[in-house]
Amino acid sequence: MSNSVAFRTPDISLPDGIADCYLAHPADGAQHPGVLLFPDAYGLRPVIREIMETIAADGFTVLAPNVLYRSGRSPVLPMPDRRDPAGHAEFFKKLGPVRAALTPAKSLQDAAVYLNYLAASEFCAPGAIGVVGYCMGGRMALRVAAAYTTRIAAAASFHGGRLAEVDAPDSPHHSIGDATAELFIAHASADQSMTPADIEVLERSLKSAAVPHTSVVYPDTAHGFTMRDTPVFDEQAYQRHLNDLLALLRRNVPEHPRR
Repeated sequence: MSNSVAFRTPDISLPDGIADCYLAHPADGAQHPGVLLFPDAYGLRPVIREIMETIAADGFTVLAPNVLYRSGRSPVLPMPDRRDPAGHAEFFKKLGPVRAALTPAKSLQDAAVYLNYLAASEFCAPGAIGVVGYCMGGRMALRVAAAYTTRIAAAASFHGGRLAEVDAPDSPHHSIGDATAELFIAHASADQSMTPADIEVLERSLKSAAVPHTSVVYPDTAHGFTMRDTPVFDEQAYQRHLNDLLALLRRNVPEHPRR
């Protein structure tokens, strides 16, 4: 399916402030299944819009919030140059306090509002939706799938970090067994935030809870491989991720026309 796409920038009111957001949907006047997309730590920017519009062209209504809205509108911090690894390292040093304000409890509180926004949207069909996240957004996507089981039909994490911190009580692997959605989790082959040992811990949790899932390592990739505006972008892995994501959504988030 390939649709022309409409793009909007709504603001959403939350208990702790206003989140600026991206919204992409087929420009056909119809309602389409919903997808909630959690960006990586760099936030809303052209590469996120590109991914959203690709998903929307396949027949979905996609909402991506500025999850760091408590610290300001996007861009919360200036995006470093793609060719400057040192600049990206400095970005993450400055981002530490900003990310700390988004606790797991706060992220789930916010997610409930985003889900309600999609449910009420004139562009979104009723029924369970898909959720996808990148890097820190992957962690959020898995938490949302475990917390809002009746509302999430499919969840995907791409190069999600810190998904299986054994000593952290809020690590996603502790709660992921509550999920009923089909999960797709793609790891980078070189990722200090998700090592082979961490992947093994996560997969044990998924298997012991009999959660329908795919956990796969994309070869020759680094953490952040889907992001075109970073030094680690990998075009082949980017295209593979789109194919895997759209296949997951098509299987689990079909059309739900209003009556």
